[in-house]
Amino acid sequence: MAIIYKICPAPLWREAEAAGVFHGAGIDARDGYIHFSTGAQTAETARLHFAGVDNLVLVAVDTDKLGAALRNEPSRGGDLFPHLYAPLDLDAVVWVKPMPLGADGRHALPDLAG
Repeated sequence: MAIIYKICPAPLWREAEAAGVFHGAGIDARDGYIHFSTGAQTAETARLHFAGVDNLVLVAVDTDKLGAALRNEPSRGGDLFPHLYAPLDLDAVVWVKPMPLGADGRHALPDLAG
């Protein structure tokens, strides 16, 4: 099982849990796919795109359950990033953990191992 990660505002994630499906955040709707990061990319994604943002969760997703709608495409610095061209069925979610915001504006990432 390979795992990818989505950083998400906690209220938006709670809405997804209530609905049973995640359609993405504003940037996802704008770009036409749900943005994810690999474990190696998650800290930099948090630093670049979520610095100072409070009340976030990190969502771990099993790529084996996403099928052909998941594509690895070049993005930041030419690195391949996972993009999901479909809503995220919550059956693919392995865990959801908080990303507390430190006094320095940086997030404490949870243990990615589970």
